Amino acid sequence: MLHTVLRRRANGETVEDIQTDLLIPTGRRKGQSPSLSSIYRALAEPEKARAYPEAVETAHADFAALQQCGHSPK
Repeated sequence: MLHTVLRRRANGETVEDIQTDLLIPTGRRKGQSPSLSSIYRALAEPEKARAYPEAVETAHADFAALQQCGHSPK
C-alpha cells in the first residue's frame, strides 16, 4: 500500500485523492480506507529513516534481540 501511495504522490496526486482508492486488507477496519493521518505518518517514515539512520538500526537490533529472547513487542 505504501508503494502505491509513494508512486501516486510522485505523480502529483493529493493524499485525499489517493485515500479514497485504498482499502485496508485485514483487521478490524478491513475494507475501509485508511485515515489521512495514517497515510501521512506512513509517508513520513522513509524520511525519518534517512534523517535518523542510527535510531532505525538500534530499533531493529532491539527488536531482533527481543525475538531471540522469546518476547514479542506489543
